[in-house]
Amino acid sequence: MNLIEALQNKKDKVLSLWIERTLDSYISSGFFKQSKDKFANPVGANIKEGLTQIFDNLVTSADPQEYVEPLDQVIRIRAVQDFSPAQAVAPILELKWVVKQVFSSDKEYRDLLASTELDSFDCDVDRAALAAFDLYVECRDRLHKARIRELKSGSYILTDSACTSAVVRQNLQEVSEISCI
Repeated sequence: MNLIEALQNKKDKVLSLWIERTLDSYISSGFFKQSKDKFANPVGANIKEGLTQIFDNLVTSADPQEYVEPLDQVIRIRAVQDFSPAQAVAPILELKWVVKQVFSSDKEYRDLLASTELDSFDCDVDRAALAAFDLYVECRDRLHKARIRELKSGSYILTDSACTSAVVRQNLQEVSEISCI
């Protein structure tokens, strides 16, 4: 049996573990794992969909351009959250560990752990991770440019300040307290 056949045979197990480990990196991982509704849980749904597509692309040795969309689907979410660059890209690299765990737990697949095919697969995963890092940097750059535009235009006052009705209420309360003195 070659590596591609083995990966296709173990696809469900590999994806299940890979998605679980990725969603575990979130604070609300329980919700992301349980909720199946794409609209109630867009993060969990996009992570599952993106990782599944990445796995399929790796198994079929797809053109590197085909990785961009599913990588973007996963990394764009992680870029706007409190992940360091390494934490944002780590799930892509974890696929190598997941595959080795799944293969090592099955006697029939253990021989593949020493194969040159696995080395080639690991190299493909590394390339996908590098592409993910490029996407992460691009997303963070866009966020910073948007923030600079907000600061220059003054619109940050609308987005960073408290609710206007709450500010008015607080000012009225302060005025009434002063007049009571």
